[in-house]
Amino acid sequence: MGMTRRHILWSLIPQGILLSLFTLVFSSCTESRTPVEIASAQGMLLLGNGSEPHGLDPHLTTGVPEHNILHAIFEGLIAYHPTDESAPEPGVAESWEHNSDASVWTFHLRHDARWSNGDPVLASDFSYSIRRILSPALGAQYADQLIVLKGAEDFLKGNTTDFATVGVEVVDTHTLRLHLIGPTPHLPGMLKHNAWYPVNPRVIEAFGSIDSRESDWTRPENLVGNGAFRISRWVTNSYLEVLKSDTYWDADRVRIKGIRFFPIEKASTEEAAFRAGQIHYCSNIPIDRIEFYRSKHPEVIRFDDYLGTYFYRFNTTRPPLDQPLVRRALTLAIDTGLIVREVTRGGETPARGFVYDGVSGYHTPGNIAFDPETARRLLAEAGFPEGSGFPKMDILINTQEAHKMIAEAIQQMWRDHLGIDVGIVNQEWKVYLDNQVNLRYSISRSGWIGDYVDPITFLMIWTSDSGNNQTGWSNHRYDELYKQVLVTGDPGLRNALMGEMESIFLDELPVAPIYWYTRKYLLHPDVKNWHPKLLDYHPFKFIQLEPTGFRL
Repeated sequence: MGMTRRHILWSLIPQGILLSLFTLVFSSCTESRTPVEIASAQGMLLLGNGSEPHGLDPHLTTGVPEHNILHAIFEGLIAYHPTDESAPEPGVAESWEHNSDASVWTFHLRHDARWSNGDPVLASDFSYSIRRILSPALGAQYADQLIVLKGAEDFLKGNTTDFATVGVEVVDTHTLRLHLIGPTPHLPGMLKHNAWYPVNPRVIEAFGSIDSRESDWTRPENLVGNGAFRISRWVTNSYLEVLKSDTYWDADRVRIKGIRFFPIEKASTEEAAFRAGQIHYCSNIPIDRIEFYRSKHPEVIRFDDYLGTYFYRFNTTRPPLDQPLVRRALTLAIDTGLIVREVTRGGETPARGFVYDGVSGYHTPGNIAFDPETARRLLAEAGFPEGSGFPKMDILINTQEAHKMIAEAIQQMWRDHLGIDVGIVNQEWKVYLDNQVNLRYSISRSGWIGDYVDPITFLMIWTSDSGNNQTGWSNHRYDELYKQVLVTGDPGLRNALMGEMESIFLDELPVAPIYWYTRKYLLHPDVKNWHPKLLDYHPFKFIQLEPTGFRL
């Protein structure tokens, strides 16, 4: 018998993913039904998730693939709203209030909130979790998000070991009060992030100590969460499955049975799986397939605004990238307009600065633009006329075709406009992250998605103590301005301070901003209540599956 179209597309899918998809359909799979059709009928959502998760500890992960899973199995005081990224949705906290200047917040936890093992979720669990992420020995990259709490910075830096000095007050078993260093009206938005998620203290202690980085508590058989779903199984490099949690306080509103996350890094493989009816959601569309879907199948392709910046990091500890002149020359020699027109082709906007423009009334002071003549002059001033003597270095990328295409375009631009040659090193997600964190790179492709809808989420990562900085760059005045922003409640003054921060950053350019994102993806018509979201976080408890019989 010859291979059908479906069989041909199956052959494009890696063996591990292929086996996991066959596992999904069980004995009910027939030749006439695709896995998506069967999954929709069973209430199982099948999602392409880009990369294999780096881990499932909410206090230690930093990537989008990880967060997609974490917000299914954990829930903070405030949750994600189904349609409005700026709106606070009640999570574990059923209500809250603050004092007159929004520097003290009191949260009332719902009494029916439960961990997946049946334990009640208590105010003391949140206090323990805050202490954990702030513990210096844990080395959490997102710990600096919590320095809005009184005393948190001193505790994080080891200046004190007395957690009682940190502004976390357990009023009673179901009441938590947070004392902040200044007015923070945007705190509810911050609390949605996984850095603020609770962990179960009893489980953490059963497998180690409060500050253990290497622990078995996140193994599927051990992990206890408090979200709408519980982890069921994790087959490395194949899929991760979560199922509806019976202990979740709002379980009656959860419409789907579960979710399978597939780590398909190669965009062409993921698109082939979508086209064959193997997944409901394709997170990466091959660039050469965008026009096909735009013209032939507009019902499945989506382009959403996305609060993020694509950029290249410079390792400022390595000569000659320690020179601002060199970094500016490299930045100005990138034709970002050509990249978004001819390479990415998804409606992206060339980045004039680093902060996504227009967030909360803030406008970037940057005016970065392609200027090869100035770039050549600056490189000559730095001691490398026409690229003469410029050392060999590489661009570090993680495995995705789009990153490779962008790197090749920039590689050619630097060769044409500056006379320098750079290589390209492609690494899988976990290795790439590890090398970037430890500054084992010269130039690294990067992206930053806002943690909440506020300009400061783009600026806080470049402070000297931020675990997300990963460039070796620091500036004392920048750090001082950040501390002022943290205690400033007036929106106009706050935006002015952030504008000064970004001006310093863009003057020294430890990164090369390339474009502001759009989110382009494929979504099967069976998926309902999936709304455009600026941060692309879709609370799964609101998602529904309604079989439509749609096939490409």
